[in-house]
Amino acid sequence: MSKLVIVESPAKAKTIGKYLGVDYVVKASMGHLRDLPKKKMSVDIEHDFKPEYVPIEGKEKLINELRDAVEESDFVYLATDPDREGEAISWHLKELLHLGDSYTKRVTFNEITKHAVQEGIAHPRDIDLDLVDAQQARRILDRIVGYELSPFLWRKVKRGLSAGRVQSVATRMVVDREKEIRAFIPEEYWSLEAELAVQDGVFTANFYGDTSGKIELKTEEQTNAIVEAVTGKPFIVGKVKRGKKRKNPAPPFITSTLQQEASRKLSFVPRRTMAIAQQLYEGIEIGEQGLTGLITYMRTDSLRLSDEATAAAKDYIIDRYGPEYYPAKKRTFRTKNGAQDAHEAIRPTNVNLVPEEIQPFLTPEQYKLYKLIWSRFVACQMAEAILDTVSADILSEGYVFRASGYKVAFPGFTAVYEESTDDAKQETTAGKPLPNFDEGDALTCRKLTPAQHFTQPPARYTEASLIKAMEEKGIGRPSTYAPTISTILERDYVAKEGRSLRPTPLGEGVTELLVDKFQSISDLEFTAHMEEELDEVEQGKIGYVEVLRKFYGGFEAALQQAEKDLEGQRIKIKDEVTDEICEVCGKPMVIKSGRFGKFLACSGYPDCKNTKNIAIKTGVNCPKCGGNVVELKSKRGFPFLGCDNYPECTFMTWDKVTKKECPDCGSTLFRHYDRETGEAHFMCYKEGCGYKEFISKRTPRKTKAQKEAEAAAAAAENGETVENAAEDKPKKTAKKTTKSTAKKTTAKKTAAKKTTTKKTTKKAADGETKKRTTRKKTAVTEENADA
Repeated sequence: MSKLVIVESPAKAKTIGKYLGVDYVVKASMGHLRDLPKKKMSVDIEHDFKPEYVPIEGKEKLINELRDAVEESDFVYLATDPDREGEAISWHLKELLHLGDSYTKRVTFNEITKHAVQEGIAHPRDIDLDLVDAQQARRILDRIVGYELSPFLWRKVKRGLSAGRVQSVATRMVVDREKEIRAFIPEEYWSLEAELAVQDGVFTANFYGDTSGKIELKTEEQTNAIVEAVTGKPFIVGKVKRGKKRKNPAPPFITSTLQQEASRKLSFVPRRTMAIAQQLYEGIEIGEQGLTGLITYMRTDSLRLSDEATAAAKDYIIDRYGPEYYPAKKRTFRTKNGAQDAHEAIRPTNVNLVPEEIQPFLTPEQYKLYKLIWSRFVACQMAEAILDTVSADILSEGYVFRASGYKVAFPGFTAVYEESTDDAKQETTAGKPLPNFDEGDALTCRKLTPAQHFTQPPARYTEASLIKAMEEKGIGRPSTYAPTISTILERDYVAKEGRSLRPTPLGEGVTELLVDKFQSISDLEFTAHMEEELDEVEQGKIGYVEVLRKFYGGFEAALQQAEKDLEGQRIKIKDEVTDEICEVCGKPMVIKSGRFGKFLACSGYPDCKNTKNIAIKTGVNCPKCGGNVVELKSKRGFPFLGCDNYPECTFMTWDKVTKKECPDCGSTLFRHYDRETGEAHFMCYKEGCGYKEFISKRTPRKTKAQKEAEAAAAAAENGETVENAAEDKPKKTAKKTTKSTAKKTTAKKTAAKKTTTKKTTKKAADGETKKRTTRKKTAVTEENADA
């Protein structure tokens, strides 16, 4: 008999199977196999919110395969992901497959390496029911909100809408930021820059004030008065301050910071970042090493690093860069208050797997993300960077101009990695020292440049900055950031403009209704407090039924009151007006949503019924007529590029726009991929040019005709026709089916007997599980009665 290990994904199963050997069978559950059914709420609110779980539709075959595997095993390890969701999946598997305590244990792996997997198997544990209860509480909360609030939105706003506990708050954050932007009143201010020259070079100094302190330039008249006062007058170096600035590295990645940095540096959306990180965690085929997990578990809010990992980093840094690049003592980072700290920070499993060395085994996206994680980890263990700084006050007619600069004295961790920011103004530029000068030196003013400015409203959220804000306010947890943002985008509550997020009229209308009628659903502090209570459930401090009771009382009362307040009313969502003008009647076009997505419709409906597709401008000129190239969709929903002067201009292509220009004619190049040859080229489509530049080649997918041709060639080598080769397969099957019915019957009886014996053996263990469950229910009932 073998030991069965159940994980969540086939890739993870393959990697773990390689480390455990022939005595273990590793199967994948493909995520959850049991859940609340979709067609009804399935939560008995009157009986302590008891959930009704059923097998997920369409997974019957997989469930049966796992049951067969259990029957053929003498022990089962539940090795799903090491978080709340993974703990709940293991619990559901145990309940669904009727696994007893005596032959079932839970194991977790923070990383998929041989040592970690064998260590996890060697130290199994029981399922943590507190973790399971925390996940159940979140699942039941979301089900109650979704199944009771969504129908209300259908009746009062629009059919097909949905509401969620965390997504509603995330949408409100985007809406509130948009309101700040609209309410913002810009204020005028001026700057004055002096271009100054010394013998060693030229530099710039910015107006600071006078000898008594800083002066804010508010008007053109005020600025021009200073320009007139110093024009043609001497500029003398006043106080010069030199020093050293020490800069420490950023901590290793946690889930939120990984998503933010991947968005800034790689332009990955959070969901894509997590999908690629999952691949790196589960294992990649690395040459002779075979399947290898490259990073630790990627859903974490802990900054903790293992001693083994930091010791390996120390050896690598000293060997690669020299002892001066390693700090006097090992760097440790403090995890923020409220973090679960269940896992390490995100890091490479083996620091010696240098990104450039394993690049041939990775896809471009896997390589970019792995390099980001590897670089951040190595840098966080390196010595600080040291900058030589200089600041000088330049005096002229009693006014002060200030210049500052610095150069890198010792690069330290910056030799490997520097963190990005959301604000371009905060990005530092090293290597721009000031020329040499001393106090009292005379400078030549080459030019004075006054400039008018206006204060700017707060920037719209990007996906990265929204995740950062959610984390700071305690909204959601590492596993929920990416799906929350994806949800509000998919449901058209929020739209993307470039990298910025803005609320749609639908998102603003629904948010306004929720803020007015459902304070608990849309309130940031309430939602953050709810996350804290779920953490307390996980820690065993409170029962999840108590959390549900406290929430549901206020929620149900608010729902009933909203129904009364809005009886007979329906909230109208404003259409989003565009700059497009209807070519039929001349009225502005508005954005509508239909079965196949968004489209433009005339605001004069029903008098004018003109509609057309929404064209997304690419900013590229048509190579045929000079018009605008826009992104459109075919009838089947596939994107393509065309000219907005259609039908006068018929230019269209399935290729992608690039930022490269044709070296021959200066037109924009398009990226073309040939499916037959597998070659990719940069192409210029301007008439008379024909420029073409090779990019890369990959093995193309075989067409059906190619597969049939290869089959014919293989059959010919064996002296057969394709028809005869194909006929061989049914004959083999037929041979199997001609086996005697008696043998089949005997085999079935043997299997049935074996199953019966197995079930009898397990009966005692199952009874033990039922007793434990009964005791738990009794305890919960008594606790609720006391409450």
